[in-house]
Amino acid sequence: MEDSDTVLGKALGILRAFGPADSVLPLAELVRRTGLAKGTVHRIAGDLVHHRLLDKTEHGYRLSGGLFELGLRAAAERTLLELAMPFLQDVYERTHETVHLGVREGHEVVYVAKIGGHRQAHAPSRTGGRMPLHCTAIGKVLLAYAGEDERTAILTGPLERRTAHTVIAPGLLRRQLLDVMETGLAYEREESTPGLLCVAAPVLAADGATALAGISVAGPVGRFRPESHANAVRAAATGLGSTLARRRH
Repeated sequence: MEDSDTVLGKALGILRAFGPADSVLPLAELVRRTGLAKGTVHRIAGDLVHHRLLDKTEHGYRLSGGLFELGLRAAAERTLLELAMPFLQDVYERTHETVHLGVREGHEVVYVAKIGGHRQAHAPSRTGGRMPLHCTAIGKVLLAYAGEDERTAILTGPLERRTAHTVIAPGLLRRQLLDVMETGLAYEREESTPGLLCVAAPVLAADGATALAGISVAGPVGRFRPESHANAVRAAATGLGSTLARRRH
């Protein structure tokens, strides 16, 4: 968590005040979300505009393209995305459903890529967006291969109930994670979003014990059968893991 007593911490607080669904935020809303003084927010936001990290509009502020450029320079994620894209495209061509690539950051999955066609599922995920690990298919494969201390911290902590189907019983969730280790697959059944089903597989490191990322395919209840896409998503995750292992040697 950034130190809000420093200028950098205050700047980061302003940037992180923008949620996945926010396009423009008025100054007053930035003040409310950050808890900073209005004059402070106005001054730092002006500096962020000068450095192309924010844009000033007639309705407030929005995140600028300068952040996108910096994001593309993040070496690990850039390399992962470049190597993963052919595999994600293969899965999409085989399924014509919504395909995701995600990595773990703390107790959340961060979506690095999302491919969807004209009939893509209505999902809350978006590139650069985050979701709790315990209620998404990618999150479960990443959690299954996390360290025991990290798993325990999540399982013994509060588990957010996002829908009526979210698994918040630690014992049941732990059994699901054991199934992931046995089968190499995780499923979500309306646990993050009503009407959404998903299957995911881990992209494993050469040691076979660490998940570098996860690949998933999602679709709507009624039409989508996650089990029928298990082989496609598992093959893509295995292929990407092999490619990454060769790249690192």
